[in-house]
Amino acid sequence: MQSLSRWISMSVLAVALVVELGWAQPSPQAQARDNWKLGEIRVHDPWILADNSTHTYFLYTASRSMKDGKARGSVIVYQSKDLATWSGPTTVFEVPDTGWAEPSDGLWAPEIHFYQGHYYLLATLHNNAKLLPSSGGEPAGSSETQIEVRYRGLGPHARGTQVFVGDSPTGPFRALVDRPAPSPDSMTLDGTLFVEDGQPYMVYAHEWIQLVDGAMEAIPLTPDLAQAAGGPIFLFKASDAPWLRERTRTTNKPINYVTDGPELYRTAQGKLCMIWSSFRDGKYVETLAHSESGKLRGPWLQDNILVGDDSGHGMIFHAFDGRLMLVVHHPNDGRLARPNLYQLEETNAGLRIKADGK
Repeated sequence: MQSLSRWISMSVLAVALVVELGWAQPSPQAQARDNWKLGEIRVHDPWILADNSTHTYFLYTASRSMKDGKARGSVIVYQSKDLATWSGPTTVFEVPDTGWAEPSDGLWAPEIHFYQGHYYLLATLHNNAKLLPSSGGEPAGSSETQIEVRYRGLGPHARGTQVFVGDSPTGPFRALVDRPAPSPDSMTLDGTLFVEDGQPYMVYAHEWIQLVDGAMEAIPLTPDLAQAAGGPIFLFKASDAPWLRERTRTTNKPINYVTDGPELYRTAQGKLCMIWSSFRDGKYVETLAHSESGKLRGPWLQDNILVGDDSGHGMIFHAFDGRLMLVVHHPNDGRLARPNLYQLEETNAGLRIKADGK
């Protein structure tokens, strides 16, 4: 009975935390049609693939589908030739029943990368019933009362980015191995692909629920991207961001040291930048960092906030007309989130939103 009570308490707190941070399970799939405008498309953690072979933009997001009377996490895609009007959505992936993840626990942050002649899907899957050990670290400059023990009592659970492969942007996608690429004992999310000196890496967020102070990490991958080819490489922690430390505590709510949505971009001058997301004063933000050495291992220095106003989890792509584009979701509410496009420009300092570039 005590175990049952603890499980119920953890479940209630989990729901409270979802509301608290603005996270939400993906929405049910919309009815397919033509002539969608971006402002009409409901997304969270958007990813746009500008596919040169078809001269088509593919906009991916997580969703929920029904199969055999059971809701399951899925990936849907919209297609466009001009970034203005879109058709879809169509389902390109569903969490299988036969793997480590629980399909009804959903799916987050799908990314599609064209690499070595194949299309690779990276997606964060979950198994909420499988508990993981806590790493137990405390964020720099914080105290137990700031974190609030009851939130740590949620308990880390199985969450990780798995790699799937297909031969087209619309799949089908098959699992390479039945496990996340990072260690299954680590609660990881939002994995992205980065290649340096011919070596593929997965860069991902190590969940604050396990670490308290969320981190960015990387692992080298095997040539087929199926699994790790080495141990984790620590890049930085969320509280390294000076604008996060400056947050003023005005309520009894916990301070959230969150790392979300990494993506890397190398400028024409060779500067290695990372965009990533966190929270400032309770609002989601898209922020920028750069590697002082120009290499993945850093050291990483935190720069500035690219987009605020409760926007984030962005990604960068080149439009077919050569423009450098950033897409984020706004606001950070699963019911209201829509994709917002911005034009970027490279500077000596890295990246910035181009004036009138929205």
